[in-house]
Amino acid sequence: MSSSGTPDLPVLLTDLKIQYTKIFINNEWHDSVSGKKFPVFNPATEEELCQVEEGDKEDVDKAVKAARQAFQIGSPWRTMDASERGRLLYKLADLIERDRLLLATMESMNGGKLYSNAYLNDLAGCIKTLRYCAGWADKIQGRTIPIDGNFFTYTRHEPIGVCGQIIPWNFPLVMLIWKIGPALSCGNTVVVKPAEQTPLTALHVASLIKEAGFPPGVVNIVPGYGPTAGAAISSHMD
Repeated sequence: MSSSGTPDLPVLLTDLKIQYTKIFINNEWHDSVSGKKFPVFNPATEEELCQVEEGDKEDVDKAVKAARQAFQIGSPWRTMDASERGRLLYKLADLIERDRLLLATMESMNGGKLYSNAYLNDLAGCIKTLRYCAGWADKIQGRTIPIDGNFFTYTRHEPIGVCGQIIPWNFPLVMLIWKIGPALSCGNTVVVKPAEQTPLTALHVASLIKEAGFPPGVVNIVPGYGPTAGAAISSHMD
């Protein structure tokens, strides 16, 4: 730690191993229904890093079904105390902090971002955002409204349900956290499509979501292309 409070910058990983390249639904890894894959590159060197499963409408349908089931009344997620939702988000932040070097290296290699920027700025922002959202989980409250007559009026904030979330390529990890953090804090479930250029950090975070203890179906990640997977999410009626 430097005297300014900024963490020291470790040397980036030179032997990065990409473990997660499949579709994440119901806390499980799936091949695409179509059997298709697409290449992911390091834009700085044009080296192919790996092949990732290519989700499309059928895979999105599976993910939405899982998210809808996870949101049903009586499910583990819906019956979970709000403070427990916060605890899971705190745990996810801790796991991202544990894997900070790996995620920063991956973000740099997959997105062409400066490694120092990824480690010192993006990862720091992700961790702080999750902890901020975790703190709000049990503080989202309605109001009691005074009115005339023999009436009792109050408001209650309810989660909206399944949230479709599409992530751009320029800040893939930061924007993933910006989207899932508030949604999960409020009790929603999510179906996420990362940009086809930069899906790798989102898929690694999926493994951490399972490790943190989120119930199956709460977070689902479907890598794929905009005209297929993205269009299926944005037009889905569930």
